[in-house]
Amino acid sequence: MKRSCLLALLFASIVALPSAHAATEADYKAAYAAAEAASKEAAGMRNQWTVTVSALAAAKKAADGGDFDRAIAAAKEAEALAKASIFQANSEKEAWKAMEIR
Repeated sequence: MKRSCLLALLFASIVALPSAHAATEADYKAAYAAAEAASKEAAGMRNQWTVTVSALAAAKKAADGGDFDRAIAAAKEAEALAKASIFQANSEKEAWKAMEIR
């Protein structure tokens, strides 16, 4: 039992370590493009969350300041938020049927 807990702790600490690779502008542009595409898809479904727009703005601001690590983190957060809003829109397309009075 102690051994499995120790291995789990070791694995968690390795995963949590920052990468030795410094983020570049190209990395940021790729992350931002993915986030922007997901955000546009959510907007097309009329379900774009305001926090997604804020995260995209934060990513752009960090990149403009040259902090590509923070810019990538914000872009990935924006992408995750956009994907969550897409999931919400798709699930609500069918969820209303369960609440319909019969």
